[in-house]
Amino acid sequence: MKTLITAAVLGLSIAGAAWAADPIVGNWRTIADDNGNSGLIAVSECGAKICGVLVKSYDKNGKSVKSPNVGRKLIWDMVNTGGGGYGKGKVYSPDRDKTYSGKLQLAGNNLTVQGCVLGICRNGGTWSRVK
Repeated sequence: MKTLITAAVLGLSIAGAAWAADPIVGNWRTIADDNGNSGLIAVSECGAKICGVLVKSYDKNGKSVKSPNVGRKLIWDMVNTGGGGYGKGKVYSPDRDKTYSGKLQLAGNNLTVQGCVLGICRNGGTWSRVK
């Protein structure tokens, strides 16, 4: 009986953690970069902040390719600013080898990415959620 109660409590705590996950958490397919390549970004909670790691790269034909950036954190230190917005963090663009002050806007299964560096802003496009 004690084992059953422990299992039930553990199951509820795991389910509660899943229900509490930030809505941005998941896998996102980027738009094509300047070289025609795109990627699959795994966005997760990193403590109290949001981060995203490149888990797969694709060429301009959508074929999986090797990339030295796979495993690299491309989004970090983002915080939920409300209304589907995220900010105060950084976004790294591998095709330009630049780190930007980032802003993200979540709208359903779309994630709009923007970044600025030294007053120059770049639209990172709208990424799509991958299920």
